[in-house]
Amino acid sequence: MSLSIIESCVNCWACVDVCPSDAIYDAKPHFMIDAKKCTECEGDHADPQCASICPIEGAILDAAGEAVNPAGSLTGIPPEMMEKAMAEIQAR
Repeated sequence: MSLSIIESCVNCWACVDVCPSDAIYDAKPHFMIDAKKCTECEGDHADPQCASICPIEGAILDAAGEAVNPAGSLTGIPPEMMEKAMAEIQAR
């Protein structure tokens, strides 16, 4: 089991220092996770620390390709509610 970081990563460095297994490293064009080192924080934390601090929703995926920090996880606003609110704002 391992997490992965995708191209929406902005290399902000937030995740590097919180990874208990030192699995995250600087690569180009974005950070990467060493699959051999990543434990998804099991045994260390309840949630993957990289995903809990990542400022880019959807940038960290689990082994199944699902976002560990999906849309709405940062703001607490479900995507469908955000779309409705944005449409109302733009209609003004």
